[in-house]
Amino acid sequence: MAITTHISGFPRVGAKRELKFCVEKYWKNEASEQDVLNVAKEIRSINRNLQKAAGIDLVPVGDFSLYDHVLDTQVLVGAIPARFGFDAQNLSMKQYFELARGNKEQPALEMTKWFDTNYHYLVPEWSENTTFQAVLGNLKAQISEALADGVKVKPTIVGALSLLWLGKTKGGEFNRLNLLDKLLPVYVEILNEIKALGVEWVQIDEPILALDLPSEWLNQFQKVYGELAKTGVKILLGTYFGSVAEHIDLINNLPVAGVHIDCVRAPEQLSVFSGSLKDDKVLSVGFIDGRNVWRANLRQVFDILKPLADKLGSRLWVSSSCSLLHSPQDLGVEEKLSSEIKEWLAFGVQKLSEIGCLKTALNNGLDAVSSEFAASDKAVASRANSPLIHKAEVKQRIAALPANADKRQSDFATRIKAQQAVLNLPLLPTTTIGSFPQTTEIRQARAAFKKGTLSAADYEAAMKKEIAYVVQIQEELDIDVPVHGEAERNDMVEYFGEQMDGYTFTQFGWVQSYGSRCVKPPIIFGDVTRPKAMTVAWSSYAQTLTRRPMKGMLTGPVTMLQWSFVRNDIPRSQVCEQIALALNDEVLDLEKAGIKVIQIDEPAIREGLPLKRADWDAYLAWAGRCFRLSSMSVADSTQIHTHMCYSEFNDILPAIAAMDADVITIETSRSDMELLDAFVKFKYPNDIGPGVYDIHSPRVPSEEELTHLLEKALKVIPKERLWVNPDCGLKTRAWPETRAALELMVKVAKQLRQKYA
Repeated sequence: MAITTHISGFPRVGAKRELKFCVEKYWKNEASEQDVLNVAKEIRSINRNLQKAAGIDLVPVGDFSLYDHVLDTQVLVGAIPARFGFDAQNLSMKQYFELARGNKEQPALEMTKWFDTNYHYLVPEWSENTTFQAVLGNLKAQISEALADGVKVKPTIVGALSLLWLGKTKGGEFNRLNLLDKLLPVYVEILNEIKALGVEWVQIDEPILALDLPSEWLNQFQKVYGELAKTGVKILLGTYFGSVAEHIDLINNLPVAGVHIDCVRAPEQLSVFSGSLKDDKVLSVGFIDGRNVWRANLRQVFDILKPLADKLGSRLWVSSSCSLLHSPQDLGVEEKLSSEIKEWLAFGVQKLSEIGCLKTALNNGLDAVSSEFAASDKAVASRANSPLIHKAEVKQRIAALPANADKRQSDFATRIKAQQAVLNLPLLPTTTIGSFPQTTEIRQARAAFKKGTLSAADYEAAMKKEIAYVVQIQEELDIDVPVHGEAERNDMVEYFGEQMDGYTFTQFGWVQSYGSRCVKPPIIFGDVTRPKAMTVAWSSYAQTLTRRPMKGMLTGPVTMLQWSFVRNDIPRSQVCEQIALALNDEVLDLEKAGIKVIQIDEPAIREGLPLKRADWDAYLAWAGRCFRLSSMSVADSTQIHTHMCYSEFNDILPAIAAMDADVITIETSRSDMELLDAFVKFKYPNDIGPGVYDIHSPRVPSEEELTHLLEKALKVIPKERLWVNPDCGLKTRAWPETRAALELMVKVAKQLRQKYA
């Protein structure tokens, strides 16, 4: 018996974000195209060597990207929107990044969440006139590079059906499946070309199988894989993020050589596949969690795999649950983590070792890895019994909550009158989403403070100087509800987690969110509390600088949960409830300090939605309750805002309305107010601020664009309930473009205010 190991993908920005920094220099004309290519090649080489050292048999190719693997797949099949006017076969690096970031003539491709992760992909644009062609230069070069390095490769490609599903129709509605007959021959050509390079196995990912897929789409799988099988390449059908057990008959009848299933998110499906998968197919099982940081219980996993290995023999493959893209790269570079907590963790490199260790145990017996298993047993016992994790007072507080603790004192109609009496805002009030540019000076001051080379007093003075500047700019721009700009915040989740008990932090635990944007998710290891106020001093100081109502800024409990690595020893709903109560302490303290507008951001509310509709109601019930708990007991006159971005809301609008925020701001500019249509059809009951320009692109919108979007919004939203704001926070933007865009935004708002007064 010989067990095969593989993974679907590995972190691609580098252990210390080398790719990010080089790409961003390239965008600023401070690095050449060759510099980017050299850094990318070095990262790929390091990644391959790490996998070889861990005993990974099949190394993925095609998982690496300079920006986004879905964008790379669009390029691979020549599906570049015609509006850009680019030649797919001769696409330059500059043009590649313009697809992702926009240019002076064209806005960027729309961006949204990759299933229920915090990774963002670039959405394909489909029209009836979309054409396809194989553009193989990049993929073939990476395959040749890996083969020359002496590894056995397994190219990993997003499947044709998933690619079509993940895109959006443009220029009129039509059935995206109508494009399949044009797209499928391109996939056949791709497989034939890479087979000629000596490739035996290809992983084709169809993550949409974990969704509630319409029968019309399910019926196309036989056709697609029937054609692809004719190439003679062995296909591993990749699934993840949920169970595909209901499709066992479909998968059994597909001419694929194997299937990968996610046994972390959906362990229950293993019994179906181990008992019913046809004996001509490989079963790849993902028991090493690709989306969290907890060390695997190797003995527990081995006890599950051993009888399976005895039954399947070499037909059993061992892997991570999904691509390790969603995991930090290497725990080994961490120097400041508590040694006790560090023992409980595994990042990408360590997960490779866990996979390799399981392979050795299954192939050669437990004695061959006795020390590794002993270390795993010790870590499991340490975590289970650690006094760091549990706080009796947290459980007592939750148990004492009354049944209606999450309800506001009055309905929205009553509250909004009380709020307007206090705030006295004009028609079409203007605001921003919270953050302002994080300049080099801000980052240097924060870094110096963390290193201890800048005193607390000097750091506070530096941040107050930045806050004063931001408030001054907003005064000059005449923004109605200003913010303090969040100069003191490194990240919207990390900043709060650093000040809460139950969280811990890494130095280099970076995970790609989109493009060059990386986040360093906190790790929730124990019960969560807020020992002291986190934002009150900063917001209170900002309020002293203006007579306008200063907006306090918090990250909501669901987003704090979703964008952290969450403990897996209690239900996620319980963790979220703990965070909500900690945030409520902050909300009430802000209110006492005179902050009458408080924004509790929940951009991740849609992201946390289970993939199967049958599980939605339970999630939305506890998520909505946790949001409401975070603002419980505030006065009617305190206005609660929330912000959501880069998600589809059409199917969960009742739950969003039930969150009962007084004002919701949403991303709508890239979709030309498309998202707003859903809020209108639903008759969303409270105030709404549809974003009028895209902050993820450096381009400054024109006055005509802003007017067009706001006029479009005014046709469907009562003018008394419409706010004017950007799509999202401004921390990633530079000051010149920020000021120019906001100046135009306020100008257009004032023009329309006059027109519709």
